[in-house]
Amino acid sequence: MLARDLIRFSTSSPLAYRMRSFLTGSGIAIGITAVILLTSIGEGLHQFVLSEFSQFGTNLISIQPGKTQVQGTNVGIFGSVRPLSIEDATALRQLPDVEYVDPSLTGNAELRFSGKTRRTMVIGGGHNLPRVMASRVQMGSFLPDEDPASARAFVVLGSRVREELYGGMNPLGSYLKVGGQRYRVIGVMAPKGQILGFDMDDTVFIPAARAMELFNRPGLMEIHLSYKASADVEGVLHSITELLKKRHGRVDFTLVPQAKALEVLGSVLDVITFAVGALGGISLLVGGVGILTIMTMAVTERTSEIGLLRALGARQNQVLMLFLIEAMLLSASGGLAGLALGFGIAQALHEFIPSLPVHTPWQFAVLAELVAIGIGLAAGVAPAMRAARLDPVEALRTE
Repeated sequence: MLARDLIRFSTSSPLAYRMRSFLTGSGIAIGITAVILLTSIGEGLHQFVLSEFSQFGTNLISIQPGKTQVQGTNVGIFGSVRPLSIEDATALRQLPDVEYVDPSLTGNAELRFSGKTRRTMVIGGGHNLPRVMASRVQMGSFLPDEDPASARAFVVLGSRVREELYGGMNPLGSYLKVGGQRYRVIGVMAPKGQILGFDMDDTVFIPAARAMELFNRPGLMEIHLSYKASADVEGVLHSITELLKKRHGRVDFTLVPQAKALEVLGSVLDVITFAVGALGGISLLVGGVGILTIMTMAVTERTSEIGLLRALGARQNQVLMLFLIEAMLLSASGGLAGLALGFGIAQALHEFIPSLPVHTPWQFAVLAELVAIGIGLAAGVAPAMRAARLDPVEALRTE
């Protein structure tokens, strides 16, 4: 049998029974659509969460007051021998491989300017905060590097605070009341957007010592430390531990390396994405059952045709290939339709719901199509083998 005859015979049945072929391919198409759609949302969520956590960079270590207990909770400053202090942050700057250190605490306070009032987030920090947080100043300058004990009442505005309180005015040099205290505006930050639900543009920045006084706190909430990309993380963690242990008398703090947190988070999100894709893959198996059913019916309907082919000299492997190609064509065409439908729905969801993270990796698309063809091949094996083993004489007698 020539190759063109083999292809013609393989495509004759699907073309003759278009509705049946369409319904059979639809089972595979729906399965592929579910896989593409679910993995697109899962992968989009994966990338969104990782990008949110990595906006500050990966060479970052957060130092929190209180030692993490066996139960997995952090007791905070109330469980510490000593709270974290600005002096601790200053001492950490002297460690090798450390680039920037920023003392940090956060709270809410009321802002007043020219009869306008607004309540917003206030971040207390040091002059290295823009470098640690991967932010930049749009106008003016950030907090100066000065003695924390005598930090002046300076404030830097987030872009949204500037717009709502000052409009088109230049805020530099003006005085703004933060929590009832008078601060001089020395800078405006460039737009940063939201990070993990916090609007960094709806924020003002003041010196950490002033923030401790404003919020009546005995110590810092965190110390953020960035280290050189070439440094060994374990070595940096050991140096921090030894220094703070010497200053505090014991380990009453917790170190959270950003790189390790991202690794764990990435592993968890990978498992979630795989599980979501596997759920969609279940419908592919249902489509495979449909192909098995249709191919079994096709063998029964075409028994006499198979007998005639065998009587004319067609070999068993050619008959086997005839039905396998038909099964693969059904599954491949259904898979391609499912890919198009899945991509289309994913993009439509992103257009109508821009906040929904959607990303379809081409690896998933290729894998889904290969799985669809594999399922079609597997579903067609049994009917094809049955057709190939038919006795030519018996097959012709069914006419």
